[in-house]
Amino acid sequence: MTATGQDGERASASFDDVLLDGPDEGVEHREPPSSPGRPALSTRVESWWSALAGSPGYRRLWWWAGPAVVTLVAAVLRLWNLGHPHALVFDETYYVKDAWTLWNTGAERSWPEAADDAFAGGDVNAWLDSPSYVVHPPLGKWIIGLGMALMGQGADSAGWRIATAVIGTLAVLLLTLIARRLFSSTLLAVVAGGLFAIDGHAIVMSRVALLDTMVMFFALLGVGAVLLDREWSRRRFDDWVVRSGSDPRHSWGPVLWNRPWVLAAGLAFGLATSVKWSGLYFLAVFGVYLVVVDALARRRAGIPFFWSAAILRQGPATFVLLVPVAFLVYLASWTGWLLGDDGYDRTWADQPGNAWTGPFAFVPTALQSLWHYHQSMYAFHVGLISPHPYQASPYGWLLLVRPTSMWYSATPGGAEAITSIANPVIWWASIAALLFLVYRMLVRPDWRIGLVLTGVVAGYVPWLLYPDRTVFQFYTITFEPYLLLGLTYAIAAIAGRRGDDPGRRTAGMIAVGVFLVVAVLLSAFWYPLWTATWSTDVFIRLHYWLPGWI
Repeated sequence: MTATGQDGERASASFDDVLLDGPDEGVEHREPPSSPGRPALSTRVESWWSALAGSPGYRRLWWWAGPAVVTLVAAVLRLWNLGHPHALVFDETYYVKDAWTLWNTGAERSWPEAADDAFAGGDVNAWLDSPSYVVHPPLGKWIIGLGMALMGQGADSAGWRIATAVIGTLAVLLLTLIARRLFSSTLLAVVAGGLFAIDGHAIVMSRVALLDTMVMFFALLGVGAVLLDREWSRRRFDDWVVRSGSDPRHSWGPVLWNRPWVLAAGLAFGLATSVKWSGLYFLAVFGVYLVVVDALARRRAGIPFFWSAAILRQGPATFVLLVPVAFLVYLASWTGWLLGDDGYDRTWADQPGNAWTGPFAFVPTALQSLWHYHQSMYAFHVGLISPHPYQASPYGWLLLVRPTSMWYSATPGGAEAITSIANPVIWWASIAALLFLVYRMLVRPDWRIGLVLTGVVAGYVPWLLYPDRTVFQFYTITFEPYLLLGLTYAIAAIAGRRGDDPGRRTAGMIAVGVFLVVAVLLSAFWYPLWTATWSTDVFIRLHYWLPGWI
């Protein structure tokens, strides 16, 4: 990475210099101190890898094959036996039936009481004429419905889960590519993507037809666009500094309108919000992040009023590039509801006494009805206090206190279960790494840490404002990718750099290797309880490490 001045991006070697991807041009590599006798393990490994990585053909193969293998592993773990159990598990009872009626009629419909068994049994067209009151935007259900339509029949349980499985698999590939861009290392990218591929929480949330994996994917897509914009806008800002005929300290700096990646981020965050409103948190937090990054860039250039320039000059331009496209995408997701006339509350404004008067009377009644519906949805969300055996306070999410049991079916001597518990060693190591990143950011700021922590803030912190609301541990899927990026950063720090003391480097490599092996073994140990694979009672009890896991 390049050195910078006062914006908190301290000079450091590329992460390729940390772990074995071979030397980058322009990066000075220190030789490890020589020692008598047999070279240290770290020295031998580095020598072997450097010789291997010296081949251009191998480097090209590793560039493509690393992410491809990780994605393949993710696909196998998510697609194997996807149709089991052939039952609507947890909130699939809402989203699957809503998706099917949305796909077939353009609006969510109500269903008779106890319709789940009949639906799974093939009676997929028994919906009622009355609309269903739904409290999430339509996009996620459109995507689930697409998978059902492609599989040919609504009663195919693999069909109603295939969309989330594919999106969950693509999320692993996306995280791998973002990690490579962030750390300049294919090896560290494979570590990040590999941990995401084998983690149980991510696996379960990709194997059930819920909405949160889609929120995670589209938000992660937006974060990737923000990362690309960071490089794009920085190059253009630096070019302006070079071209500026006057001292940049006497100017507020340029307004950058040519930022296609900000438009792309707005599109992605709009898609996330069109699945669940929690996607709006990412739009807001990363909008602020863009302003902060711009302020630091102006500070680095010597502009005295860098905060004023970023907020009052570039800030409005960034808002125009980011927010309107997100709003239009969100509005477009309601097209089916707007064009029809039988969605819930669709004709509210057409009823006597409901239409707006005064200066807003010109607004089409369809949009007035949509606004009224959104007021109702908001009141539902903020007032949702309904006891549930698996509700989990957001203050306990990081400790993994109460994971969600999605499905459980007992039989003599054993049971089949789907529990969304994360791989414990990966999760708890990620939380430890999060604390390390906060400390490191305070004492040795790094822009990569700033991006990772921003993702955690966007996905987690807003939920702390609603401590009494009925929420669940599985909501953490939206910020799990950033926990794993933080863990990967910590892994790189533990492994050390070329040129470090060979003994310290060897110890770091061994520690990382042991951790990764244990993570893989624990995923194998937990996989039956993530995939409704029949297990004995004794085997299941071995997984109850905390009282809240039962």
